[in-house]
Amino acid sequence: MVKIKAPYYKDFKEINVSDENLVGVLNSKVNDYKPPYTEEEIVNKALDEPTNSKKLEELVKDIENMVIITSDHTRPVPSKITMPILLERIRSVNPYIDIKILIATGFHRASTKEELIDKFGEKIVENEEIIIHDSRDKDSLTKVGTLPSGGELWLNKLAMETELLIAEGFIEPHFFAGFSGGRKSVLPGVAGAKTVLANHCSEFIASKHARTGILENNPIHKDMLYAATKANLAFILNVIINEQKEIINAFSGDSKDAHKAGCDFLLDLSKVKKVNADIVITSNGGYPLDQNIYQAVKGMTAAEATCNEGGVIIMLAACNDGHGGESFYENLKNSESPKEVINKVLKVPRNETLPDQWEFQILARILTKHTVILVTDMCDPEMIKDMHMEHAYTFEDALNKAYEIKGSKANVAIIPDGVSVIVKS
Repeated sequence: MVKIKAPYYKDFKEINVSDENLVGVLNSKVNDYKPPYTEEEIVNKALDEPTNSKKLEELVKDIENMVIITSDHTRPVPSKITMPILLERIRSVNPYIDIKILIATGFHRASTKEELIDKFGEKIVENEEIIIHDSRDKDSLTKVGTLPSGGELWLNKLAMETELLIAEGFIEPHFFAGFSGGRKSVLPGVAGAKTVLANHCSEFIASKHARTGILENNPIHKDMLYAATKANLAFILNVIINEQKEIINAFSGDSKDAHKAGCDFLLDLSKVKKVNADIVITSNGGYPLDQNIYQAVKGMTAAEATCNEGGVIIMLAACNDGHGGESFYENLKNSESPKEVINKVLKVPRNETLPDQWEFQILARILTKHTVILVTDMCDPEMIKDMHMEHAYTFEDALNKAYEIKGSKANVAIIPDGVSVIVKS
Protein backbone atom coordinates (compact mmCIF):
# COMPACT_ATOMS: atom_id res chain seq x y z
CA MET A 1 0.00 0.00 0.00
CA VAL A 2 1.29 3.44 -1.01
CA LYS A 3 0.44 6.28 1.37
CA ILE A 4 0.73 9.88 0.15
CA LYS A 5 -0.46 13.19 1.58
CA ALA A 6 -2.18 15.64 -0.76
CA PRO A 7 -2.88 19.31 0.12
CA TYR A 8 -6.49 20.00 1.12
CA TYR A 9 -7.61 23.42 2.42
CA LYS A 10 -5.11 24.33 5.15
CA ASP A 11 -4.12 20.74 5.87
CA PHE A 12 -3.67 17.46 3.99
CA LYS A 13 -5.68 14.37 3.13
CA GLU A 14 -4.08 10.95 3.09
CA ILE A 15 -4.24 8.95 -0.13
CA ASN A 16 -3.87 5.18 0.12
CA VAL A 17 -3.58 3.12 -3.09
CA SER A 18 -2.55 -0.51 -3.42
CA ASP A 19 0.78 -1.29 -5.08
CA GLU A 20 -1.00 -3.51 -7.61
CA ASN A 21 -3.04 -0.59 -8.95
CA LEU A 22 -0.49 2.23 -8.81
CA VAL A 23 1.23 3.07 -12.11
CA GLY A 24 2.86 6.33 -11.11
CA VAL A 25 3.17 9.28 -8.76
CA LEU A 26 3.64 12.49 -10.74
CA ASN A 27 5.45 14.95 -8.53
CA SER A 28 7.03 18.27 -9.30
CA LYS A 29 10.67 18.57 -8.21
CA VAL A 30 9.84 21.99 -6.81
CA ASN A 31 9.47 20.52 -3.34
CA ASP A 32 12.86 18.81 -3.59
CA TYR A 33 14.63 22.04 -4.47
CA LYS A 34 16.54 23.35 -1.46
CA PRO A 35 17.71 26.94 -1.88
CA PRO A 36 20.88 27.97 -0.04
CA TYR A 37 19.26 31.16 1.26
CA THR A 38 16.37 32.26 3.46
CA GLU A 39 13.19 33.52 1.78
CA GLU A 40 14.12 37.14 2.50
CA GLU A 41 17.63 36.60 1.15
CA ILE A 42 16.23 35.04 -2.03
CA VAL A 43 13.99 38.07 -2.65
CA ASN A 44 16.71 40.59 -1.90
CA LYS A 45 19.20 38.74 -4.09
CA ALA A 46 16.73 38.84 -7.00
CA LEU A 47 16.17 42.57 -6.47
CA ASP A 48 19.94 43.13 -6.37
CA GLU A 49 20.36 41.34 -9.70
CA PRO A 50 17.43 42.35 -11.94
CA THR A 51 17.08 40.82 -15.40
CA ASN A 52 17.55 43.33 -18.24
CA SER A 53 16.54 46.27 -16.06
CA LYS A 54 17.82 48.99 -13.77
CA LYS A 55 17.51 48.21 -10.07
CA LEU A 56 14.21 49.14 -8.43
CA GLU A 57 15.91 51.87 -6.36
CA GLU A 58 17.12 53.59 -9.52
CA LEU A 59 13.66 53.49 -11.07
CA VAL A 60 11.94 55.11 -8.07
CA LYS A 61 14.43 57.66 -6.77
CA ASP A 62 13.29 60.69 -8.80
CA ILE A 63 9.53 60.17 -9.10
CA GLU A 64 6.57 61.35 -7.07
CA ASN A 65 4.13 58.43 -7.36
CA MET A 66 3.92 54.77 -8.31
CA VAL A 67 1.57 51.78 -8.33
CA ILE A 68 2.43 48.27 -7.21
CA ILE A 69 0.12 45.62 -8.67
CA THR A 70 -0.29 42.52 -6.54
CA SER A 71 -2.49 39.42 -6.66
CA ASP A 72 -5.81 38.95 -4.89
CA HIS A 73 -7.00 36.40 -2.34
CA THR A 74 -7.07 33.53 -4.87
CA ARG A 75 -3.27 33.46 -5.27
CA PRO A 76 -0.76 32.35 -2.62
CA VAL A 77 1.71 35.15 -3.32
CA PRO A 78 3.80 35.46 -0.11
CA SER A 79 3.20 39.20 0.16
CA LYS A 80 3.93 39.21 3.89
CA ILE A 81 7.54 38.70 2.82
CA THR A 82 7.74 40.38 -0.57
CA MET A 83 5.72 43.56 -0.04
CA PRO A 84 7.61 44.83 3.05
CA ILE A 85 10.89 44.31 1.19
CA LEU A 86 9.63 46.23 -1.83
CA LEU A 87 8.29 49.09 0.31
CA GLU A 88 11.47 49.34 2.35
CA ARG A 89 13.69 49.44 -0.72
CA ILE A 90 11.53 52.05 -2.40
CA ARG A 91 11.36 54.34 0.63
CA SER A 92 15.06 53.94 1.39
CA VAL A 93 15.77 56.17 -1.63
CA ASN A 94 12.46 58.05 -1.88
CA PRO A 95 10.83 58.32 1.56
CA TYR A 96 8.00 60.63 0.49
CA ILE A 97 6.88 58.83 -2.65
CA ASP A 98 3.13 58.24 -3.04
CA ILE A 99 2.67 54.46 -3.29
CA LYS A 100 -0.62 52.82 -4.17
CA ILE A 101 -1.07 49.05 -3.92
CA LEU A 102 -3.51 47.86 -6.59
CA ILE A 103 -5.14 44.46 -6.02
CA ALA A 104 -5.37 42.59 -9.33
CA THR A 105 -8.73 40.90 -9.04
CA GLY A 106 -9.11 40.26 -12.77
CA PHE A 107 -12.61 38.89 -13.14
CA HIS A 108 -12.82 37.71 -9.52
CA ARG A 109 -14.83 39.17 -6.65
CA ALA A 110 -13.25 41.81 -4.44
CA SER A 111 -10.97 40.66 -1.62
CA THR A 112 -12.34 41.18 1.89
CA LYS A 113 -10.42 43.05 4.60
CA GLU A 114 -9.82 39.75 6.39
CA GLU A 115 -8.36 38.26 3.20
CA LEU A 116 -6.10 41.29 2.76
CA ILE A 117 -4.86 40.95 6.34
CA ASP A 118 -4.20 37.26 5.72
CA LYS A 119 -2.21 38.23 2.63
CA PHE A 120 -0.24 41.26 3.85
CA GLY A 121 -0.56 41.33 7.62
CA GLU A 122 -2.34 44.05 9.63
CA LYS A 123 0.46 46.63 9.45
CA ILE A 124 0.35 47.02 5.68
CA VAL A 125 -3.45 46.87 5.50
CA GLU A 126 -3.80 49.59 8.13
CA ASN A 127 -1.00 51.88 6.93
CA GLU A 128 -0.81 51.59 3.14
CA GLU A 129 -3.20 52.82 0.47
CA ILE A 130 -4.75 49.69 -1.02
CA ILE A 131 -7.15 49.89 -3.95
CA ILE A 132 -9.10 46.87 -5.20
CA HIS A 133 -9.48 46.74 -8.97
CA ASP A 134 -13.03 46.32 -10.25
CA SER A 135 -13.14 45.10 -13.84
CA ARG A 136 -16.81 46.09 -14.13
CA ASP A 137 -16.42 49.69 -12.91
CA LYS A 138 -16.22 51.61 -16.19
CA ASP A 139 -15.39 54.88 -14.43
CA SER A 140 -12.15 53.38 -13.12
CA LEU A 141 -11.03 52.19 -16.57
CA THR A 142 -9.54 53.77 -19.65
CA LYS A 143 -9.27 52.45 -23.20
CA VAL A 144 -5.64 52.21 -24.30
CA GLY A 145 -5.76 50.31 -27.57
CA THR A 146 -6.76 47.12 -29.35
CA LEU A 147 -5.38 43.67 -28.53
CA PRO A 148 -3.66 41.63 -31.28
CA SER A 149 -6.75 39.42 -31.17
CA GLY A 150 -8.98 42.39 -31.98
CA GLY A 151 -10.52 42.89 -28.55
CA GLU A 152 -10.64 46.33 -26.93
CA LEU A 153 -7.94 46.93 -24.30
CA TRP A 154 -9.35 48.61 -21.20
CA LEU A 155 -7.08 49.02 -18.17
CA ASN A 156 -7.31 50.50 -14.69
CA LYS A 157 -6.75 54.28 -14.78
CA LEU A 158 -4.48 54.22 -11.75
CA ALA A 159 -2.16 51.80 -13.51
CA MET A 160 -2.13 53.91 -16.66
CA GLU A 161 -1.73 57.32 -15.03
CA THR A 162 1.03 56.57 -12.53
CA GLU A 163 4.64 57.56 -13.13
CA LEU A 164 5.89 54.03 -12.49
CA LEU A 165 4.02 50.73 -12.66
CA ILE A 166 5.54 47.61 -11.13
CA ALA A 167 4.08 44.27 -10.07
CA GLU A 168 4.73 41.47 -7.65
CA GLY A 169 3.43 37.95 -8.16
CA PHE A 170 4.33 34.30 -8.41
CA ILE A 171 4.93 31.89 -11.25
CA GLU A 172 3.13 28.55 -11.44
CA PRO A 173 1.97 26.38 -14.33
CA HIS A 174 -1.26 27.83 -15.74
CA PHE A 175 -3.86 25.77 -17.55
CA PHE A 176 -4.37 28.08 -20.53
CA ALA A 177 -1.93 31.00 -20.19
CA GLY A 178 1.02 28.59 -19.97
CA PHE A 179 2.34 30.11 -16.75
CA SER A 180 1.03 32.62 -14.24
CA GLY A 181 2.97 35.73 -13.28
CA GLY A 182 4.60 38.48 -15.31
CA ARG A 183 2.18 39.99 -17.81
CA LYS A 184 -0.86 38.43 -16.10
CA SER A 185 -0.68 41.17 -13.45
CA VAL A 186 -2.02 43.50 -16.15
CA LEU A 187 -4.24 41.17 -18.19
CA PRO A 188 -6.42 39.90 -16.66
CA GLY A 189 -5.21 41.42 -13.37
CA VAL A 190 -6.17 45.10 -13.82
CA ALA A 191 -8.05 44.90 -17.10
CA GLY A 192 -11.67 45.71 -17.81
CA ALA A 193 -14.24 42.94 -17.99
CA LYS A 194 -14.70 43.44 -21.73
CA THR A 195 -10.96 42.94 -22.29
CA VAL A 196 -10.74 39.84 -20.09
CA LEU A 197 -13.68 38.28 -21.91
CA ALA A 198 -12.17 38.93 -25.35
CA ASN A 199 -8.83 37.48 -24.29
CA HIS A 200 -10.48 34.37 -22.82
CA CYS A 201 -12.64 33.65 -25.89
CA SER A 202 -13.64 30.10 -26.84
CA GLU A 203 -11.44 30.09 -29.94
CA PHE A 204 -8.32 30.78 -27.86
CA ILE A 205 -9.26 28.38 -25.07
CA ALA A 206 -9.71 25.64 -27.67
CA SER A 207 -6.23 26.28 -29.14
CA LYS A 208 -3.77 23.41 -28.68
CA HIS A 209 -1.19 26.05 -27.73
CA ALA A 210 -3.31 27.41 -24.85
CA ARG A 211 -2.21 24.70 -22.44
CA THR A 212 -0.16 24.29 -19.29
CA GLY A 213 3.50 25.19 -19.71
CA ILE A 214 3.18 26.56 -23.26
CA LEU A 215 4.01 30.17 -24.12
CA GLU A 216 5.12 29.85 -27.74
CA ASN A 217 2.27 30.50 -30.19
CA ASN A 218 -0.15 30.80 -27.27
CA PRO A 219 -2.73 33.40 -28.42
CA ILE A 220 -3.76 34.23 -24.85
CA HIS A 221 -0.15 34.89 -23.84
CA LYS A 222 0.34 37.09 -26.92
CA ASP A 223 -2.55 39.36 -25.91
CA MET A 224 -1.25 39.51 -22.34
CA LEU A 225 2.22 40.58 -23.43
CA TYR A 226 0.71 43.36 -25.53
CA ALA A 227 -1.37 44.61 -22.58
CA ALA A 228 1.67 44.68 -20.28
CA THR A 229 3.61 46.67 -22.87
CA LYS A 230 0.78 49.21 -23.33
CA ALA A 231 0.51 49.60 -19.55
CA ASN A 232 4.25 50.31 -19.34
CA LEU A 233 4.77 47.59 -16.76
CA ALA A 234 8.33 48.62 -15.95
CA PHE A 235 9.48 46.09 -13.36
CA ILE A 236 8.32 42.84 -11.77
CA LEU A 237 9.21 40.73 -8.77
CA ASN A 238 8.00 37.16 -9.29
CA VAL A 239 8.67 34.32 -6.89
CA ILE A 240 8.41 30.56 -7.15
CA ILE A 241 7.03 28.70 -4.14
CA ASN A 242 6.87 25.09 -2.93
CA GLU A 243 3.89 23.25 -1.47
CA GLN A 244 4.51 24.84 1.93
CA LYS A 245 4.11 28.21 0.11
CA GLU A 246 7.78 28.95 0.85
CA ILE A 247 9.84 30.99 -1.62
CA ILE A 248 12.48 28.84 -3.34
CA ASN A 249 13.54 31.31 -6.03
CA ALA A 250 12.77 34.82 -7.22
CA PHE A 251 13.21 36.84 -10.40
CA SER A 252 13.06 40.59 -10.87
CA GLY A 253 13.49 43.09 -13.66
CA ASP A 254 12.03 43.46 -17.14
CA SER A 255 8.43 42.23 -17.17
CA LYS A 256 8.99 39.91 -20.14
CA ASP A 257 12.57 38.76 -19.67
CA ALA A 258 12.46 38.22 -15.90
CA HIS A 259 9.21 36.32 -16.27
CA LYS A 260 10.70 34.13 -19.01
CA ALA A 261 13.69 33.32 -16.81
CA GLY A 262 11.35 32.28 -14.01
CA CYS A 263 9.23 30.15 -16.34
CA ASP A 264 12.32 28.34 -17.65
CA PHE A 265 13.46 27.60 -14.09
CA LEU A 266 10.03 26.31 -13.12
CA LEU A 267 9.57 24.20 -16.27
CA ASP A 268 12.76 22.33 -15.52
CA LEU A 269 11.46 21.42 -12.06
CA SER A 270 7.78 20.85 -12.76
CA LYS A 271 7.64 18.78 -15.96
CA VAL A 272 6.60 15.16 -15.44
CA LYS A 273 6.21 12.28 -17.87
CA LYS A 274 2.71 11.16 -18.79
CA VAL A 275 1.52 7.71 -17.69
CA ASN A 276 -1.56 5.86 -18.95
CA ALA A 277 -4.02 5.73 -16.07
CA ASP A 278 -7.67 4.72 -15.75
CA ILE A 279 -8.02 6.68 -12.50
CA VAL A 280 -6.08 9.83 -11.64
CA ILE A 281 -6.10 11.30 -8.14
CA THR A 282 -5.11 14.92 -7.70
CA SER A 283 -5.56 18.09 -5.62
CA ASN A 284 -5.54 21.82 -6.29
CA GLY A 285 -2.65 22.57 -3.97
CA GLY A 286 -4.68 23.42 -0.89
CA TYR A 287 -5.68 26.88 0.35
CA PRO A 288 -6.16 29.40 -1.22
CA LEU A 289 -6.14 27.63 -4.59
CA ASP A 290 -8.78 25.05 -3.67
CA GLN A 291 -11.33 27.43 -2.19
CA ASN A 292 -13.88 27.00 -5.01
CA ILE A 293 -14.76 24.74 -7.93
CA TYR A 294 -13.75 27.43 -10.41
CA GLN A 295 -10.14 27.30 -9.24
CA ALA A 296 -10.16 23.49 -8.91
CA VAL A 297 -10.52 23.12 -12.67
CA LYS A 298 -6.82 23.98 -12.92
CA GLY A 299 -5.73 20.87 -11.07
CA MET A 300 -8.18 18.78 -13.07
CA THR A 301 -6.36 19.71 -16.29
CA ALA A 302 -3.17 18.07 -15.01
CA ALA A 303 -5.13 14.89 -14.37
CA GLU A 304 -6.79 15.22 -17.78
CA ALA A 305 -3.36 15.20 -19.45
CA THR A 306 -2.53 11.71 -18.13
CA CYS A 307 -5.97 10.07 -17.76
CA ASN A 308 -7.17 7.57 -20.36
CA GLU A 309 -10.32 8.58 -22.23
CA GLY A 310 -13.32 7.28 -20.31
CA GLY A 311 -11.29 7.36 -17.11
CA VAL A 312 -12.03 8.83 -13.69
CA ILE A 313 -10.49 11.95 -12.13
CA ILE A 314 -10.66 12.23 -8.34
CA MET A 315 -10.16 15.86 -7.29
CA LEU A 316 -9.47 16.70 -3.64
CA ALA A 317 -10.51 20.33 -3.14
CA ALA A 318 -12.30 21.97 -0.21
CA CYS A 319 -14.35 24.38 -2.38
CA ASN A 320 -15.46 26.06 0.85
CA ASP A 321 -16.32 29.21 -1.15
CA GLY A 322 -18.73 27.32 -3.40
CA HIS A 323 -18.65 27.33 -7.18
CA GLY A 324 -16.67 30.57 -7.56
CA GLY A 325 -18.66 32.09 -10.41
CA GLU A 326 -22.39 32.38 -11.07
CA SER A 327 -22.07 32.13 -14.84
CA PHE A 328 -19.65 29.20 -14.44
CA TYR A 329 -22.23 27.37 -12.33
CA GLU A 330 -25.38 28.29 -14.25
CA ASN A 331 -24.05 27.40 -17.70
CA LEU A 332 -23.16 23.89 -16.57
CA LYS A 333 -26.27 23.43 -14.46
CA ASN A 334 -28.61 24.54 -17.24
CA SER A 335 -27.14 22.23 -19.89
CA GLU A 336 -28.23 18.66 -20.46
CA SER A 337 -24.65 17.49 -20.84
CA PRO A 338 -21.05 18.75 -21.00
CA LYS A 339 -21.10 18.12 -24.74
CA GLU A 340 -23.99 20.56 -25.09
CA VAL A 341 -21.89 23.17 -23.25
CA ILE A 342 -19.01 22.71 -25.70
CA ASN A 343 -21.27 22.93 -28.74
CA LYS A 344 -22.81 26.17 -27.49
CA VAL A 345 -19.61 27.87 -26.41
CA LEU A 346 -17.72 27.28 -29.65
CA LYS A 347 -20.38 29.33 -31.46
CA VAL A 348 -19.92 32.39 -29.24
CA PRO A 349 -18.03 35.21 -31.06
CA ARG A 350 -14.85 36.57 -29.43
CA ASN A 351 -16.33 39.92 -28.49
CA GLU A 352 -19.45 38.30 -27.04
CA THR A 353 -17.62 35.99 -24.62
CA LEU A 354 -19.71 35.21 -21.55
CA PRO A 355 -18.50 35.67 -17.96
CA ASP A 356 -16.60 32.58 -16.77
CA GLN A 357 -16.97 31.05 -20.25
CA TRP A 358 -13.37 29.82 -20.32
CA GLU A 359 -13.81 27.97 -17.05
CA PHE A 360 -16.99 26.12 -17.95
CA GLN A 361 -15.58 25.43 -21.42
CA ILE A 362 -12.51 23.72 -19.95
CA LEU A 363 -14.48 21.82 -17.30
CA ALA A 364 -16.95 20.69 -19.97
CA ARG A 365 -14.02 19.55 -22.14
CA ILE A 366 -12.77 17.41 -19.26
CA LEU A 367 -16.24 16.06 -18.48
CA THR A 368 -16.88 14.98 -22.08
CA LYS A 369 -14.04 12.46 -21.71
CA HIS A 370 -13.84 11.72 -17.99
CA THR A 371 -15.94 11.21 -14.88
CA VAL A 372 -14.93 13.69 -12.17
CA ILE A 373 -15.45 12.88 -8.51
CA LEU A 374 -14.96 15.91 -6.27
CA VAL A 375 -13.91 15.08 -2.72
CA THR A 376 -14.96 17.69 -0.19
CA ASP A 377 -16.65 17.98 3.19
CA MET A 378 -16.99 21.76 2.87
CA CYS A 379 -19.19 22.25 -0.22
CA ASP A 380 -22.83 21.54 -1.10
CA PRO A 381 -23.01 18.12 -2.84
CA GLU A 382 -26.04 19.19 -4.88
CA MET A 383 -24.08 22.08 -6.38
CA ILE A 384 -21.38 19.65 -7.47
CA LYS A 385 -23.92 17.28 -9.01
CA ASP A 386 -25.62 20.19 -10.78
CA MET A 387 -22.30 20.75 -12.57
CA HIS A 388 -22.24 17.18 -13.94
CA MET A 389 -19.71 15.88 -11.41
CA GLU A 390 -19.99 13.28 -8.68
CA HIS A 391 -19.40 14.01 -5.01
CA ALA A 392 -17.68 12.12 -2.21
CA TYR A 393 -17.13 13.21 1.37
CA THR A 394 -13.99 11.11 1.74
CA PHE A 395 -11.17 9.95 -0.50
CA GLU A 396 -11.97 6.34 0.33
CA ASP A 397 -15.54 6.71 -0.93
CA ALA A 398 -14.30 8.37 -4.11
CA LEU A 399 -11.78 5.61 -4.82
CA ASN A 400 -14.43 2.95 -4.28
CA LYS A 401 -16.73 4.76 -6.73
CA ALA A 402 -13.88 4.96 -9.24
CA TYR A 403 -13.19 1.23 -8.95
CA GLU A 404 -16.89 0.56 -9.50
CA ILE A 405 -16.65 2.48 -12.77
CA LYS A 406 -13.27 1.21 -14.02
CA GLY A 407 -12.93 -2.12 -12.25
CA SER A 408 -10.87 -3.27 -9.28
CA LYS A 409 -7.74 -3.77 -11.39
CA ALA A 410 -7.75 -0.26 -12.87
CA ASN A 411 -4.44 1.57 -13.26
CA VAL A 412 -4.16 4.47 -10.81
CA ALA A 413 -1.92 7.55 -11.00
CA ILE A 414 -1.48 10.12 -8.26
CA ILE A 415 -0.67 13.81 -8.80
CA PRO A 416 -0.44 15.09 -5.21
CA ASP A 417 -0.53 18.72 -6.35
CA GLY A 418 -2.23 19.20 -9.71
CA VAL A 419 -1.35 22.87 -10.09
CA SER A 420 2.39 22.26 -9.61
CA VAL A 421 3.08 19.91 -12.54
CA ILE A 422 3.37 20.18 -16.31
CA VAL A 423 2.54 16.82 -17.88
CA LYS A 424 4.57 16.05 -21.00
CA SER A 425 4.13 13.08 -23.36
